[in-house]
Amino acid sequence: MDFIVSAIPNSPLVSFTVLLLVALTIPPIFERLRLPGLVGLLFAGILLGPHGAGLLDSESETMALLSDIGKVYLMFVAGLEIDLKVFRQTRDRSLAFGLSTFLVPMITGTAIGLFFNFGWNAAILIGSLLASHTLLGYPIVQRLGVSRNEAVAVTIGATIFTDISALLVLAICVSIHQGEFSPGGLVLQLMAIALYAVVVLLGFDRAGREYFRRTGDEQGNQFLFVLLAVFLASVGAQMLNVDKIVGAFLAGLAVNDVVGNGPVKEKVEFVGSVLFIPFFFVDIGLLLDIPAFVEILSSQLGLTVAVVLGLIGSKFVAVAVIKYLFRYAWVEAITMWSLSLPQVAATLAAALVGVQVGLLTNELFNSVIVLMLVTSLLGPVLTERYARQLVPPIATVSPPVESGNGIWWELPQDLACDIDAPHEGALEQESPPFTVVVPISNPLTTAYLIELAALLVRGERGLIIPLSIAKAHVHMDEPELQSTLIQSRRQLRRALEVSAQFQAQAEGKIRIDDDVAHGISRTAREQNASLIIMGWSETDSLRARLFGNVIDSVFWASHCPVAVTRLLDDPITIRRILVPVKNITPQTIRTVQFALLLADTNQGTVTVLHVSDRHTPTEAIAEFEAELKRLLAQFETQVQPEIKTVAGDDPAQVILRMAQGEDLVILRSVRRRTAGGLTVSDVTTRVIKQLTCSTVLFGEPHSYLVTAIRIVNENG
Repeated sequence: MDFIVSAIPNSPLVSFTVLLLVALTIPPIFERLRLPGLVGLLFAGILLGPHGAGLLDSESETMALLSDIGKVYLMFVAGLEIDLKVFRQTRDRSLAFGLSTFLVPMITGTAIGLFFNFGWNAAILIGSLLASHTLLGYPIVQRLGVSRNEAVAVTIGATIFTDISALLVLAICVSIHQGEFSPGGLVLQLMAIALYAVVVLLGFDRAGREYFRRTGDEQGNQFLFVLLAVFLASVGAQMLNVDKIVGAFLAGLAVNDVVGNGPVKEKVEFVGSVLFIPFFFVDIGLLLDIPAFVEILSSQLGLTVAVVLGLIGSKFVAVAVIKYLFRYAWVEAITMWSLSLPQVAATLAAALVGVQVGLLTNELFNSVIVLMLVTSLLGPVLTERYARQLVPPIATVSPPVESGNGIWWELPQDLACDIDAPHEGALEQESPPFTVVVPISNPLTTAYLIELAALLVRGERGLIIPLSIAKAHVHMDEPELQSTLIQSRRQLRRALEVSAQFQAQAEGKIRIDDDVAHGISRTAREQNASLIIMGWSETDSLRARLFGNVIDSVFWASHCPVAVTRLLDDPITIRRILVPVKNITPQTIRTVQFALLLADTNQGTVTVLHVSDRHTPTEAIAEFEAELKRLLAQFETQVQPEIKTVAGDDPAQVILRMAQGEDLVILRSVRRRTAGGLTVSDVTTRVIKQLTCSTVLFGEPHSYLVTAIRIVNENG
């Protein structure tokens, strides 16, 4: 027994198990205490490290490997999450702000380093640590619906410039410190880095596009391709005597457009946020000796205070320059300042590299830890407060195209980019019938799904296509396949009987396919469907968490809107419908269209709920309501929606309170985002988890909400 106990701390398997336990339990505990989860990971590293319980050792091969992977992954995700589309739209102003928020902190940090007797090389590196920033506040502005505000978009775009510049300064400073510096050598290295960056950014982008085109829906292989790109770029950077985090960040930018906002990106971020990135933060905690940390801070308190205040002040000066240059309002300027404050990803990774090569001291590294803790708390708090006061941009939405008595659902897909320019010839084309595809597999829910579809198509004089998917076999005469086909025919007969009861035209389809989700989306495309109606998935396996379930895949692959329903009562009894909206977009308008279509058939009512911040000006609320009324007035329905604006700090609680007494709540699917690999929650997830009435999750093509669906599955 003594031998086993003594062997446990040195076992790589035990170290990995401890890390998994920490990543699973510690961040949620600290988030309940309203502290960032990464603070909890640092704290766990201190307790479990050589200066605590001694279960983990930063110098072990296992910990070194996992920490290196986490550091690379952190920088890769930082590059992957930068919205290149937003950057292209605000390129000039983003570059101007990037230059300002890089140079001012860079000069400030260099001056601090020289004042505390660091050499020029180390002082310049200190300046580069202050010059970058991590967008920890991005999920907040996205949740508040202001991510398309120009000031926010400019800040997001500036991240590309600041992070790349800071990493290049790191590469040059490390090269100089290692004695490889000469004017000619510096020029050659800069040329090599430039060539390497071009190869990564252009080569990986083109290779990725070609590979994704050839592999189609093979998410597993595409996931592996992205991982290979990350680590191949990191190894290539090391071959040029550049730190691997530079290559990881460039790889994130390179595959950014390739993965888009698709399921592969979600899987990549999922693996990073639950595994490798937490391991990196735990390793940072292992390096901290609290007594020595406190002693160093006490003796070098001036350095720590100078670094923290220098960062905060220099970032504010950089924003003030841009405010007066581009005439931004103060609330916009402070929001930009709060977004550019957090120093986590590039700063922490670069500081660790500087310590490892002997360029920076432990005193400076401890100051950077304090800087990270202060800014990761201060930045999001300020963003939460001031971003609420920004007015969400109102998208220009073209009038809907009418088809007979109903609504033309096949609106242009890229309305977010060019909303006023419908596809050429769209108005002149003959309108197809309103067609609803209803996948059926569960006899307990088939009747309600078909009934809901019948209510929608009856007023549109459309067509229901009950669809049964039979899993394909290698041999078409397999008895199992024959049994499945018999069961499918029975389900279709039942579906057709329900359709006939509601006098709705229906045409049953059986499809044999290797993949259920592909069968649904392909049939919908072949039939030119206007809508897909599905029931909640009851599966929540490990495979579904990693690679998605049927509903996830249909959301991604479908060409038309998808309504995922959880019906607790007969659809014909639905009278009162609540539709929460955050801002006015084409997707929002189509969600309200769906509610109006159902209410018009049932002679019901529709309440459009907008939860505003308590600080939102009255004029902004009035403008929002007027624009929404104008757009909804263009639909020829007997139901006139009621628009309610309710002020509240917690949109989820307001929605749940207003949902009491309603028969149905229709929510838009909004995919979760991560920042620096750390996951965040969203309002839709909380609402779906707690609603006690029927629910419809309405998703546009390529929209996504894995977590909300899974929470419903977990909670019944």
